[in-house]
Amino acid sequence: MTAQPLTLITPAEHPFAQYVRILGKGKRGARNMTQDEAREAMGLLLDGQVEDTQLGAFLMLMRHKEESPEELAGFTQAVRARLNAPSVQIDLDWPSYAGKKRHLPWYLLAAKCLANNGVRILMHGGGAHTAGRLYSEQLLELLGISLCRDWAATEQALATHNLAFFPLQDWMPQLQRMIDLRNTLGLRSPIHSLARVLNPLNARCGLQSIFHPGYQAAHREASQLLGDKAIVIKGDGGEIEMNPDATSHLYGTEGGASWDEEWPALSPQRHVKPERLQPEHLAAFWRGEVEDSYGRLAVLATVALALRGMDVPRDAAFTQAESYWENRNKSI
Repeated sequence: MTAQPLTLITPAEHPFAQYVRILGKGKRGARNMTQDEAREAMGLLLDGQVEDTQLGAFLMLMRHKEESPEELAGFTQAVRARLNAPSVQIDLDWPSYAGKKRHLPWYLLAAKCLANNGVRILMHGGGAHTAGRLYSEQLLELLGISLCRDWAATEQALATHNLAFFPLQDWMPQLQRMIDLRNTLGLRSPIHSLARVLNPLNARCGLQSIFHPGYQAAHREASQLLGDKAIVIKGDGGEIEMNPDATSHLYGTEGGASWDEEWPALSPQRHVKPERLQPEHLAAFWRGEVEDSYGRLAVLATVALALRGMDVPRDAAFTQAESYWENRNKSI
């Protein structure tokens, strides 16, 4: 066996190593990245200038410490600088990355109802990355929501139907790859949080849902640092869907200022969750063929949430939501 030559000259440090070191330099030496450092680090990741070992280490170190508002804002700046998105006027950015496991995705009917009444919405998601959940992408055809695979198709769907779903893998595949590492690394990564902040078309308001307690305020602060208008909630299952059985806290930001609202539960007692999720029930409910007490309240509250993001006060938003729902086009 031939001996390998000795390393007698110290190799140059990889440019990305400094960002791994910032996060992983022990209990006393590690710290959060600044917004500028986060922007530069994400830029290297998006430009393919990082080794796979570095990517895995970076994602897990971020997961362990949890992302800061400055880091989320810096990551978002790097993504937006590389988007090449068209200039399209939309009302709501609607990220959908969590999937549902306890209740049907009633938020899809809320978005469809809003679009049916002239509200322009971009939805985007990261695919079925966790077993046992029902994802938006799996229901688009059933509910007549346009699946778009490029910006041109997205523009057309928005112009025609006011609603488009554009998968993350088609407009930022580097981030999709990081999300897909969920089942390789065994843990979610900061990309699951980042995707909710991105607002790629600079919508009038970005809606965000974060299920884990404590993350909502951090997301609002990240959007505030970016100068965005946003509402963050703890939505059912992590999706942008109001839970009518619980009090909901709205974390809002606009013009660099924060606001908070508490919306009371809409039902005096909790509904029994269905034994299994039947997607066809959503379509039948939209067509008015079946009733669903929980579903109706979830749809109306979620429509009201979206209208609140468009500056309609809560009481007026619920009144408008009722009108939107009752006058919807029931065909799919």
